[in-house]
Amino acid sequence: MKNFDKGTVIRTVLLFMALINQTLIIFGKPVLPIEEDQITSLAETLYLAGSMIFTIVTTLAAWFKNNYVTEKGKKQKEVLKQQGLTK
Repeated sequence: MKNFDKGTVIRTVLLFMALINQTLIIFGKPVLPIEEDQITSLAETLYLAGSMIFTIVTTLAAWFKNNYVTEKGKKQKEVLKQQGLTK
């Protein structure tokens, strides 16, 4: 992954974390080992809402950003750099 920029790696890792978290929630396996009787329904609702917001935000960030992960994309990024059109 040495050819990927830091932003691409961070967005990809966060996206996978969000998707894994949502998958665990769907199958009833919460990430935090908290017993059902230890939390109230409000806390559970807030946790689920927070997880969903995290997933939506990371998905949108990964979707809207130009990640240049294919060979063609890497070549495009190099051309943009040479032309001074990217960071």
